[in-house]
Amino acid sequence: MLRFGLVLAIVLAIYWLALSGYLYDPLILSFGVISVVLVLGLCARMNILDEETVPYLHVPKTLSYFVWLGKEIVKANVKVFKAVLSPDMEVSPTMVRVPSSPNTEIGKTMFGNSITLTPGTVSVAMSEDEILVHALLEEMGNADDFSEMADRSAWSIGEVKSVSQGES
Repeated sequence: MLRFGLVLAIVLAIYWLALSGYLYDPLILSFGVISVVLVLGLCARMNILDEETVPYLHVPKTLSYFVWLGKEIVKANVKVFKAVLSPDMEVSPTMVRVPSSPNTEIGKTMFGNSITLTPGTVSVAMSEDEILVHALLEEMGNADDFSEMADRSAWSIGEVKSVSQGES
């Protein structure tokens, strides 16, 4: 808990300094210190200083996931662009239930948001073990195609130790 509190304090202080822009005014700096201490106190009192509240320990993994996701977004953009601009408008909407492998709330949220960020797919509803996805193209609605995204999103926040690096 102490490690998470320390990491959260550092992140909040950096964030506050970046937004305030005042580095040498003692009054403003004291307001920043008070704000950080209050947030840490509230988090400790609510007993939420854990890996889910302070996910900053997995920043390199998360950044590499965002790079991979960016590539997937570009690929999906090309597919949607070709389908929409083709003369016969090859759009074939479909709904599919996708198994959700992340176990934590932040992992499920990251997976669902990644689906929605990918052009042509939208997370419609989430349950404990699956996500209902609307796909613009039938070829994008294969539930197995989402398994790599689920595994990578879980890996990026530290839920699993390694991820199978499929084709990118």
